[in-house]
Amino acid sequence: MDRRSGDAARGVRRGVYVLPALFTLGNVLCGFLCIDAAHQGRFHAATSLLFLAGILDGLDGRVARLTGSTSAFGEQLDSLADVISFGVAPAILAYQWGLHDFDRLGLAVSFLFVVCGACRLARFNVQIHVVDKRYFVGLPIPAGAAALTGVVWVHPSPMPSPAWNVAYLVFTVVVAYLMISTLRYRSFKDLDIKSKKSVLLVPVFGLILAAMAWKPEVSFTSLALVFACSAPVAKVLSLLGLFRPKKGEIASASTP
Repeated sequence: MDRRSGDAARGVRRGVYVLPALFTLGNVLCGFLCIDAAHQGRFHAATSLLFLAGILDGLDGRVARLTGSTSAFGEQLDSLADVISFGVAPAILAYQWGLHDFDRLGLAVSFLFVVCGACRLARFNVQIHVVDKRYFVGLPIPAGAAALTGVVWVHPSPMPSPAWNVAYLVFTVVVAYLMISTLRYRSFKDLDIKSKKSVLLVPVFGLILAAMAWKPEVSFTSLALVFACSAPVAKVLSLLGLFRPKKGEIASASTP
């Protein structure tokens, strides 16, 4: 192999490592633009940017694995990006939309969401190699951001009454708590799409895709809220003796 061929091969390898980072930086850009849109009162655009950030966040890791370009740098960059796009940006959006009437209390609750999201990511980073990947420990921060801002996406207009503002304030605190809780959320990493049982899920996925194409705001928000409620509901059913997890299942965190 001549020198030019070797330089070209090294250039391709470097490009492969840069590719996942570009998706991560696109995630950061969406979070940054969301903050700007929230300050301007363009709430529908702000929430749309956050859901686009969620798509990019899901793609960067998959691109890295497909191209064999996973690295410690990429993992750290992804966590920092998530703090911005799914911690700071949703908190500012929530404050501008429904919490600003509470003044300092609204700021405190918004900041609480950021703190809990950052703690959730830090806990994931230290547990990533020692836990069962079938479960998340606590609500993942992208799911928390989706639940918090999905409500805004569905109803971007101002709150109809002060009572709704209070309800949203409490809702923000609950979502923040779920992120740092030890409740177990299914990661679905163990779902085998090649098994015969997975055929039964095809109609379900078809209905979900159809609903997303018809009403993306309502569909995405409903999925986020159902997922956020799934672990608390399972915990209550377990305490009542109506649901018992399989033996050997342990808490885990599969992604932030």
